[in-house]
Amino acid sequence: MSGTRFALVGAGVIGKHHAAVISELGDRAELTAVVDVRLDRAEALTAAHGGRAYDSLAAALAATDVDVVSVCTPTGRHAEVAIEALAAGKHVIIEKPAEVKPARTDEIIAAQQAAGTLVTVISQHRFDPSTEVAVEAIAKGELGRLTSGIASVDWWRGQSYYDSGDWRGTWELDGGGALMNQGVHTVDLMVATMGRPVEVFAYTATLAHDRIEVEDVAVGVVKFSSGALGVLHASTAAYPGMSAHLQVHGDRGSVIIDGDKLAFIHRTPAETEAAERSYGGGQDPINQVGEFPEASGAGQTAGADPGALDTYAHRRQYENFLAALDGTEQVRVDLATNRQALSIIAGVYESARTGRPVRL
Repeated sequence: MSGTRFALVGAGVIGKHHAAVISELGDRAELTAVVDVRLDRAEALTAAHGGRAYDSLAAALAATDVDVVSVCTPTGRHAEVAIEALAAGKHVIIEKPAEVKPARTDEIIAAQQAAGTLVTVISQHRFDPSTEVAVEAIAKGELGRLTSGIASVDWWRGQSYYDSGDWRGTWELDGGGALMNQGVHTVDLMVATMGRPVEVFAYTATLAHDRIEVEDVAVGVVKFSSGALGVLHASTAAYPGMSAHLQVHGDRGSVIIDGDKLAFIHRTPAETEAAERSYGGGQDPINQVGEFPEASGAGQTAGADPGALDTYAHRRQYENFLAALDGTEQVRVDLATNRQALSIIAGVYESARTGRPVRL
């Protein structure tokens, strides 16, 4: 045995990604079990990354020593797997989002409190250098008072994507459409930068796809506890597929992250006065992005292909979790943190259903 022992539940697209990340951790981690209701998929993954294949988590836990269970099932199955793992005294990593509803997330929280073990929810883009630059600038007051933000995901998913699995595009197992599945990370980054959301109003529609229950377009507005306002846009109907985009604006600076890259930043050090500008915009923004070459480098452009994921940010989150197990770091993304993004999405769906603003 070498390093922390992982059992991976779910051998689909994202399960393969997690298996690759665990392999990249070297002697710090070992994939000891892969679980999937389709045993052939689990066997294919173990052939590539090691471990033994099982058709149930119970069988895996009975047959092998496991420290951490990584949950990569369809979203609507996250709670049952996570709670089973927690009841067995295991630490848990859950692929985003924690569950399809905040109430189901609360059930996982209760199980974690009973178990006394660690849980993280994958929000890998909080570990992107561009996000870290933005969050640090905001924490230092270099953007001043935050005034507004825009979170937009302009992606395309063909009909073949939704037809590729019976669970895709369903409320029960997908939990939602463009916002819940494709937009959740960008919503999470809006929370990371803008703070606690308190109200949302939204519309949703299904305009470019057949045979799905959920939306392929969602738009909304969010009010934050600070008084700042945000705009949400998530689409899998933006052919041919473009980027995920976050803007954060304050009265002393602004940040734009596009495709996980730092595309624009202007910040005013807290101890200095912002230059007086009667007008701003158009062709003369002062972009300080050159001060952060790592954050402005090659970014993630997975909008067109959900299987073409870079492992860098996932690996950094796994490394944070391993450090938390060692007691040298705190878990940076816990269930309560993920629940804030999930509450916005649940609020969007409730507002779209009722035609009314929803308090969060």
